[in-house]
Amino acid sequence: MWSFQKLLLTICIALRCVTSAVGVIHVTGYVGREVNVSCSYDEGYESYEKYLCKNNCGDSDVLITTSESRKNKYRIHDDKTARIFTTTISDLHSTDAGKYWCGVTRNGKDIYTEVKLKLVPDRCCDTVTTVQSYEGYSESISCPYDSQYQNNFKYICRGNRPSTCLQQALITSNNRENRRFRLDDEKMLRKFTVAISNLTQSDSGSYLCGVQRNSDHDVFSAVELEVKEWCCVKSTKVTGTAGHPLTLQCPYPSQNQNNRKFLCKGDHRNSCRDMAMIESRLTLRDDIYSNSFSVTFTKIQADDAGTYWCGSDSQWRVGNHVKIQLSVDAGQYVVYAVPAVLLLLICALVVTVYQCKHQKVKDGKAAMNRNAENEEGLEEVTAGAENNIYGNEEVVRYKQQSACNNYDDAGEDEPDYENFTTSEEVYCNENFHRR
Repeated sequence: MWSFQKLLLTICIALRCVTSAVGVIHVTGYVGREVNVSCSYDEGYESYEKYLCKNNCGDSDVLITTSESRKNKYRIHDDKTARIFTTTISDLHSTDAGKYWCGVTRNGKDIYTEVKLKLVPDRCCDTVTTVQSYEGYSESISCPYDSQYQNNFKYICRGNRPSTCLQQALITSNNRENRRFRLDDEKMLRKFTVAISNLTQSDSGSYLCGVQRNSDHDVFSAVELEVKEWCCVKSTKVTGTAGHPLTLQCPYPSQNQNNRKFLCKGDHRNSCRDMAMIESRLTLRDDIYSNSFSVTFTKIQADDAGTYWCGSDSQWRVGNHVKIQLSVDAGQYVVYAVPAVLLLLICALVVTVYQCKHQKVKDGKAAMNRNAENEEGLEEVTAGAENNIYGNEEVVRYKQQSACNNYDDAGEDEPDYENFTTSEEVYCNENFHRR
């Protein structure tokens, strides 16, 4: 039965007698991505089988039917309430391009709708518009379109992949404001603009402006946005010492000689404070001959650390200012770093000195012990000698008398001291001996 129906379809196609619910459906897919082929049908066919086939819809050309929800790289879903069945084809290749048929099985002739699938590379575009701006600024991206798309849905996304652009849209014509983004459609000028406020360098990159088309792939234009750092005549880092004066040098463009000069403190120029208006410790001097001015702090403090902007342009145009990153050193303590080798040498010296002193103490104690022993021996010898002397008292007295008598007999002759020994002198002195 199925083969007979396909044979009839082949004959009808050849004779151009296919019954079509609608005109030809044009679908565009992106290589490497997936695409949805949606086909509607009339009321009363909700319970009928639907299918997608290719070329002449022979038996081998039927890709998937609603009796099987998934087959190979095809998926099918029948929304009976909306009376639309949709086939999804994934992992698209160039060979997938061509003619397809959406079919509704019924008794007799099936109902067919022709589908033409076109594949394009998933990238855009040959022409890219470049927009440059600076961080902190606002910038508008202009997206032109043809007059027939005045009432179409518009959107913008980041990147350069058309296949995912709509799903990742930053803002659309249905939602004209979204945080930093605003979309305005200028239909008379046939363009829509997207304004981005408070730009940062992370906003740099590729953008796609998209115009949705219902019967074909969306129309895109590419923009490359470059957000440069908002700066400066120059940027510099300065270190001051707490309690000491500090002078900041601020060059400026020659065309700003007659402008008011100021010093502003804050991480961002949009929210900084004019220090000259609130701080009495500052002195500002302008030198028009060198195209620079100086700002002197009479006594720098720890809380003076931070970001400063030397200004010469109240409009804050780029390139007219100096950015200074100031850090403050406490300046109260000086820490000396001692090398590890020197520490080891000092420790070794201390240990050596201690050992030497300890050894001297030991030697001194030993010497005192030896002296004490010698003194004890000497006392024993002396005591023995005295016992011998006093034990033989008669001999001593005899010798004493003989010696003394000899001195008396000599008369005027003086005694010969050279022939006397010390012991004789002692014993001649009777008083000493008695004591």
